Amino acid sequence: MSQQAVLRHICRGKPSTSLSSSLSISTIRSFHSTRPQHAGEQPDTKSKSTSTALAPSPTATADKLKKVQAKVQAQMKDEQEDASANFNQGGLARSSMFYRHLTSDLNAKLTPAEREQKHEAEKEVPLSERSATNMAQALNPKPVARSRWQRKMVIRHIQREGQLTREMEIARTERTHTSRSHFFKTSMKKLAPLTRQIAGKSLDEAILQMRFSKKKVAKDVREHLLIARAEAITSKGMGLKEDRTEAQSKALVKDPSVSKPLPGQTPIKTKRKGVTPDPTEIYVSEAWTNRGSYGRLPDYRARGRMNIMRPPHTGMTVVLKEEKTKTRIAAEKEAKEIKKRLQKKIWVQLPDRPVTMQRQHLLW
Repeated sequence: MSQQAVLRHICRGKPSTSLSSSLSISTIRSFHSTRPQHAGEQPDTKSKSTSTALAPSPTATADKLKKVQAKVQAQMKDEQEDASANFNQGGLARSSMFYRHLTSDLNAKLTPAEREQKHEAEKEVPLSERSATNMAQALNPKPVARSRWQRKMVIRHIQREGQLTREMEIARTERTHTSRSHFFKTSMKKLAPLTRQIAGKSLDEAILQMRFSKKKVAKDVREHLLIARAEAITSKGMGLKEDRTEAQSKALVKDPSVSKPLPGQTPIKTKRKGVTPDPTEIYVSEAWTNRGSYGRLPDYRARGRMNIMRPPHTGMTVVLKEEKTKTRIAAEKEAKEIKKRLQKKIWVQLPDRPVTMQRQHLLW
């Protein structure tokens, strides 16, 4: 065998079959594995000498390889079983970031006792057993600023001798709700006319107008008005009569533009002279638009050219109030006009004027 063939066998770790070569190579390479040593640690000479003295035999290495292969195959089999179980039950894969949030039935096969114990551990802790320090981090993040503000409010209340301001009286006696929508894929030029259309109308009338409007964005405006109506009823208690009937209570959860109106709810009857609207009826006090961000949309042209369009996004905000507020504002406006009229001097055809420039003799 040539010298090149011998070197090739040496690099591959195979013994040479030629008798002319005097190099002896072991059939199995010995691997070197030592424990990492830290600073200041004495080297383990005993283990080193033992590892160098006892080289792994071919049979031991094969047994270790079989054990590793069996362990890998068992792990792959478990993963396949979990994946099939999740697929059958509509769960998540093991590689998903939400896999750890799965229930105990999907994660592992727990016994009823273990499942009950885990359920007891996951129960909500009562308020008396909670940590006041941890709760204060979320409920009172700035204790110094809060105590300073409370001291300021107490001093202000004492200085006023307990008298409420006009804004405080209105806030305590009248309800209001502000609702801001998400951004619609439209422009302010198209949305502003609809906000001006519904401003000042009753909420049911505004929803009815948006239902039969031909504008494309009117559908989104109507959906937002329904959401704002539900929020005002549930969170602020607006639109709830004290002596309401069962039919009126059921009508609160329905779309007023689709359901049949109750007596006294049609727009014609509420505008009729002598018909007083309900003080708890909700109306749209204010409505305005909010400019959003611009998107990016390609506009492909001829000859391989392309323009970037900027589609606008616009939202809207509505302020809902009750009919009681509208009645108060109208009464204040009328009283202001009457006061202004009384303070102004009444015009007469020949007013009494004092004689001026008196002289002893006539001027003619």
